[in-house]
Amino acid sequence: MPLIRQHADKTSAAKAVAQEIAELIGLRSLSGKKTVLGLATGSSPLALYAELIRLHRDEGLSFKDVIFFNLDEYVGLGADHPHSYRHFMEQNLFHSIDLPKSSTHIPDGLSKDFSAECQAYEDRIKSVGGIDLQILGIGRTGHIGFNEPTSAETCRTRHVTLNAITRVDNAGFFGSPESVPKEALTMGVGTILEARKIALLAFGAGKAEIVLRAFREKPNGHCPATWLQLHPDCTFHLDAAARSSL
Repeated sequence: MPLIRQHADKTSAAKAVAQEIAELIGLRSLSGKKTVLGLATGSSPLALYAELIRLHRDEGLSFKDVIFFNLDEYVGLGADHPHSYRHFMEQNLFHSIDLPKSSTHIPDGLSKDFSAECQAYEDRIKSVGGIDLQILGIGRTGHIGFNEPTSAETCRTRHVTLNAITRVDNAGFFGSPESVPKEALTMGVGTILEARKIALLAFGAGKAEIVLRAFREKPNGHCPATWLQLHPDCTFHLDAAARSSL
């Protein structure tokens, strides 16, 4: 079962996870290995990315030997689109730390062959030895990445259709649910579960019900986050409001 760690607020959670990342980078560096981080988008990890930037700026944390893989990207949005996840990551993390662009990987939402793009993404992850630490958020549908109900535990990186609830929840970035893309490319549940360590971030009362389901229901495809119960090293980082139903 996932470990539950309650924090005073999202800033405290961000500092705890950022410190964990810094220690991981240090340990991997001492052994001459690169650190491979899986990243998420949306509002939940923003404080974490701000803290990583601070650690780089004020304490000299270097990301030169870190490889990044993002969970997902909207179909139809190119890297320069203001609502693409590539743009999101550039604005909220990548532009402010010391890393070559070649170390950042995000699915290509403009690919002309989604099947080939998704297989290539899987191959890139495997070629660097897999993900050391995967950062996750959780959606109201129980999705992790864009693995909507009814995603199987074995599914891999693939082309998916977004749930209507997810599109409503993401409308704040686009102006209306109708403007949110209907499809995406996402790492699969099976891909996520192969990460050596997982940190899920969830804050606020609006996440309490789905956190409860993810933690208490038997693992099932109707709430994909329940598959995280199968992972040997997964921590849910919550504030009091998100944990209130547990």
